[in-house]
Parts: sequence; structure tokens; C-alpha cells
Amino acid sequence: MSSFRDLLEGKIDFYGQKKADDVVRIASIASTILSFVLGFALQSLRITMGTFALCTVVLALVVLPPWPAFNKHPVQWQAAQPATPKSK
Repeated sequence: MSSFRDLLEGKIDFYGQKKADDVVRIASIASTILSFVLGFALQSLRITMGTFALCTVVLALVVLPPWPAFNKHPVQWQAAQPATPKSK
């Protein structure tokens, strides 16, 4: 049950965020070009929109879950300092 909870929590590190952003940017451009070329070649707007929608769904399945590839560099937080009373 805890692995399911971890999956829903979605923690990824800063390098993973950059990697996911790069994947989204490149895949979005590629899927747009692919959709346009297929739609133009087949003269079908339905093919264009369907191809783009399918690419968007696949891309969401790739980048939305917190895959281990996006969490290879976890943030190491400093230990909490004990509270000291302030002197006046």
C-alpha cells in the first residue's frame, strides 16, 4: 500500500524535473510535426487530431508518474538545528 501512496505523491528531484521538461518539449514538437505530416499526406483532419491526441496520452504516461529515472538525485536536506533560547 505504501508503494501506491508513493506513486500518488509524485516526488521527483530537480534533475528529474529538468529531464521530464526536456522530454515533454522534444516529444511535443515531434508529435506536432508527425501529426501534421500524416494529416497532410492523408488529407484528413481526423488523422491529424487523432495522432496528436494519441501522442499526448503516451507522453502523459511517460512523464506524469514519478518513475525512478526521475528521482536519481534526491535532495539531501540539512538536519534540523535544536532551538536555543534567545538572550536579550
